[in-house]
Amino acid sequence: MQPFESEVRQFVIDSFLFGEGGDEIAASDSLLEKGLIDSTGILELVGFLQRTFEIKIDDREIIPANLDSIQKIAAFVRQKVGDAGGQGNQSN
Repeated sequence: MQPFESEVRQFVIDSFLFGEGGDEIAASDSLLEKGLIDSTGILELVGFLQRTFEIKIDDREIIPANLDSIQKIAAFVRQKVGDAGGQGNQSN
C-alpha cells in the first residue's frame, strides 16, 4: 500500500462505512460515485487530512481531482507534504 493510503482508507472506513466493508473499496474507486461521501463528508475528510498530516488545504483544492478516491487523496497528501517540507509552514 502506498504511503498515506492506509491512514486515509482507515478514516473512510471508520467515518463513512462505520468500520465495515473497507475491503470492498478499491483505491481507485470514486467515493462520490459510490455514494460513500457527500459534501459534509468532504469537509470532514479535509479536516482529518489537515490535522493528521499537518497540511493546509485551500478551498480551490477541494475538487474531485484531489479528493475523489483513496488513491487520489493519498497522491494529493503526498504532494502537499512534499511542498510543505520544502517551504516550511507558509501558505500559498
